Amino acid sequence: MKKIFITGMTASGKSDIAIKACEKLGNAEIISVDSMKIYRGMDIGTAKPSETILKKIRHHIIDIVDPSEEYSAGRFVSDADSAFADITKRGGVPVFEGGTALYLKALVEGLFSGPPANAELRLEFEAQAAKYGTMHLHNRLKAVDPVAALRLHPNDKRRIIRALEVYEITRTPISQYQTQFGRKPSESDYVIIGIQRERACIYERINNRVDWMFKHGLVDETKGLLKKYGRLGKAASQALGYKEVIEYLDNRTGLEEAVELVKQKTRNFAKHQLTWFKRFQEIKWVSVEENEDLNLTCEKIIGILSKSALLI
Repeated sequence: MKKIFITGMTASGKSDIAIKACEKLGNAEIISVDSMKIYRGMDIGTAKPSETILKKIRHHIIDIVDPSEEYSAGRFVSDADSAFADITKRGGVPVFEGGTALYLKALVEGLFSGPPANAELRLEFEAQAAKYGTMHLHNRLKAVDPVAALRLHPNDKRRIIRALEVYEITRTPISQYQTQFGRKPSESDYVIIGIQRERACIYERINNRVDWMFKHGLVDETKGLLKKYGRLGKAASQALGYKEVIEYLDNRTGLEEAVELVKQKTRNFAKHQLTWFKRFQEIKWVSVEENEDLNLTCEKIIGILSKSALLI
């Protein structure tokens, strides 16, 4: 079974479009490619589909872990492979939908699985970064793995520390382990459809979505999560919307400031996504006009799938 991906920047409307496309395909199910929809209870801020939609179109890899837990890209690939196999075994059509670029890249190109994290090493590198600055770590990485150092921005502390950690544990540069990561399978095995809108339209949709989130209870939802779990895990607590609400609840910002911060950071995130997507030269972009009928958009998508021989 060949793979169908529907992706795009946040607020591009890809979720609604994928749902409508699944309805037209008839026996399709969605495999979510979203690093935040995995968390139970984080519904408003992640724009999860409603219960009505979930009853109509089956979704996979949604609400599978508590927000106090951590979840890795490696686990995602395993879960996605299992969902894909399950759907195809039942005669369905799996449709991967979402905008987490790392997950998309892992599904298409594979994923480097290195040694497990070493807390002691990480604390040591964090201390060095605090004392001497992240550039010190980047220079250290240059000395042992110039290829990885060239790929990583000097301020990307998290990935620099991971690269140094891998080297210290294995005495092999992470760039050598990652040579397999990036070897793409034949494009005849999959098609990636990207939903594209004018940037001004995306920004307006982001602003409207954030206003909707706060109006429909994002603050109360976050309060409930903190009450239930005490604290959120590292990834969940950094999720757009929730991070800013937590800061508001801790009296570090005002509510209006929190709303504007979410809008600004989400717009920045959309720009970052676009940069990521430029790496996927095989994406077939579908331009969507403002207020375009979903049926028309889906006709474009089904046309691409037909030409790509991905409809069975």
